[in-house]
Amino acid sequence: MVRSRKIKRAGLGGSKPPDRQVNVDCSHISSIEERVRKIMGIVNEIGRSPGNMLCFIMYDIESNKVRRLIAKYLLRNGCTRVQRSIFLADLPSERYEKIRNELAEVQSAYENEDSILIVPISTDYLRSMKIIGKNINVDIITRAQNTLFF
Repeated sequence: MVRSRKIKRAGLGGSKPPDRQVNVDCSHISSIEERVRKIMGIVNEIGRSPGNMLCFIMYDIESNKVRRLIAKYLLRNGCTRVQRSIFLADLPSERYEKIRNELAEVQSAYENEDSILIVPISTDYLRSMKIIGKNINVDIITRAQNTLFF
């Protein structure tokens, strides 16, 4: 709860206009191949708890400070970064509810035009994901490749 207060306070100082230029250091984000492998590792994990909730958490937050704190918060709570502002979570329902409630608190703590989306997803949909714009053979990573013999 202490961290959510810190995130709330970060948004109270006002933010830059939405059309600003932002220099974001993304050197700490792993390659798309590594991120896809990590996602598929989560989905295909043999000991994965059947009660876990798979979901994407996505946000569009104007304040650099709030955005950075939210990202750190999600990483600390076991979420996997998929894109700069998209995370995949495979969480027990209690932790899912805790994260959802704390993000809602942060969102309502200050006047903003920000949005946070939490989208539940099935393992079947996640396995059928396609990547556009980067030459990656997702079928090899997901081990879903079919071989035909004649």
